[in-house]
Amino acid sequence: MTAPLESRSELRVRYAETDAMGVAHHANYPVWFEVGRTDLMHRLGLPYAEVEARGYYLMLSGLQVEYRRAARYDDLLTLITRVGSVRSRTLTFSYELWRGEELLATGETRHIATDKTYRPARLPADVLTLLSGGTAAR
Repeated sequence: MTAPLESRSELRVRYAETDAMGVAHHANYPVWFEVGRTDLMHRLGLPYAEVEARGYYLMLSGLQVEYRRAARYDDLLTLITRVGSVRSRTLTFSYELWRGEELLATGETRHIATDKTYRPARLPADVLTLLSGGTAAR
């Protein structure tokens, strides 16, 4: 079995992302997950903008976040994003958010591929190959 595809993104908690106590608001975690997905897609050589240009959307169909510890203003965080399951029309990404050696949160997003009319659509074979850890000529 091959290791899952992953990327690491560094994030610094901005003041605007915190409450009066300097704690990052829970609504920022899904936004940070999007940063991780975007970075991972770039790393694979498949920027999300290219997916859209080819006539597809990866619509969010599910989101799960488990908060373990609070991120705080000016913390330097590492977000590890991995490709989970990949099917012809659906895929998942998993996330781990770390502050140094301390795990702050985990999460998962589920996505369904649609065409530009928002109907479920099969992703092209080369996209599926890239997301599954193979290489494909495009």
